Amino acid sequence: MSTLTEKIVTVSDLPPRPGGEGGNLHEERMELSMGPQHPATHGVLQCKLILDGEKVVAMDPVVGYLHRGKEKHAEHMTYQQFFTLTDRLDYLQPLANEVGWALTVEKLAGIEVPARAQAIRTIICEFMRLSAHLVWAGIGGVDTGAVSMFMYAFRDREELFDLMDELTGLRTNQEYLRIGGVGADLSPELIEKMKKWVAALPGHVDEFELLLTGNKIFHDRMRGVGQITAQQAIELGVTGPCLRATGVGVDLRRARPYLLYPQLEFDVPVGTRGDAYDRYLVRIEEMRQSARILKQLLDHLPAGEWIAKDWKNVLPPKGRVYTSMEEMIHQFKTVTEWCPPKGEVYQATEAANGELGFYLMSAGASHPYRVKIRSPSFINLQALKPMSVGSYFSDIVAIIASLHFIMGECDR
Repeated sequence: MSTLTEKIVTVSDLPPRPGGEGGNLHEERMELSMGPQHPATHGVLQCKLILDGEKVVAMDPVVGYLHRGKEKHAEHMTYQQFFTLTDRLDYLQPLANEVGWALTVEKLAGIEVPARAQAIRTIICEFMRLSAHLVWAGIGGVDTGAVSMFMYAFRDREELFDLMDELTGLRTNQEYLRIGGVGADLSPELIEKMKKWVAALPGHVDEFELLLTGNKIFHDRMRGVGQITAQQAIELGVTGPCLRATGVGVDLRRARPYLLYPQLEFDVPVGTRGDAYDRYLVRIEEMRQSARILKQLLDHLPAGEWIAKDWKNVLPPKGRVYTSMEEMIHQFKTVTEWCPPKGEVYQATEAANGELGFYLMSAGASHPYRVKIRSPSFINLQALKPMSVGSYFSDIVAIIASLHFIMGECDR
């Protein structure tokens, strides 16, 4: 099994190529470093490649250039403060990271979240999935030569950012979640704007497919490239679209349901070949299914509170804080003194790239004793090596694009 901790392979470690002696330079293998300063590696990833002509005979992905230390930072922050750092894990879907952290803390503290707040969280999870997939579609198109795809995908993403800006006050890295609920309710005007955007999305996804799915150049760049089997994916711990592309239909929204997903109708798309083209098709269909989920939620949004009325454990709404001394005192105590019970929990959600999990250990203090993040980008990156060996050098760019890892999350 390939892991990121294996010894880096060099040319001297490989068996000699037949006929490779005698001073003929055309018979020698080449050792090449792709990245970490390379646009096609999608961040500070270094790929140490050994090439036999144009064929990749060995590959080692090297991570760790960002030195972020988010898990250690969590030990010196309050539970609410850490939301700001979860935004900066997979920064293409910041609110989805916040949802995962909120569910983990609430599971530890036994806090019940109102139905409307759960619905709003489910809505923003699907918007974040679309945000990440739209970036993948646009940048993946550029990586494989379909530059027009970038303009189409980012048109929709800009409009999505406008919706998030109106909801949270920021376009990205919003810190909108609260322990016990969300930071603000959905207004009727914003709901109508969301409905309009969601209604137009399936037609736009059809446009994406007109550009790419039947495009012979794109098909030839992706079909049969970066292929792994279902067994390989399972052994490597791969999750999300990369796992489902191999034919394994595991989706945590179904397998370990959370929020309002058990009440919703949607399909889990799976592939058959486990190659870069199937990973593309799975994500394209996931965008359609996210639109289907959003339509159900926006059409039948539960009434009620958007944050739990548990002021000893939950921050009160700002309107109450500004008009009541008692609420001001409750907020002060919640911010400075709130401590969940001792214990340890693990909570996983189905993020855009796979299983995003938070392991949390509490010692009964106002800050976590230990936090461990299972980032799907880091785990899925293990599959880059078996996907790449045996491919051509030009395929590496397409394989990296199809994995769609985020180095900010990988080097958490």
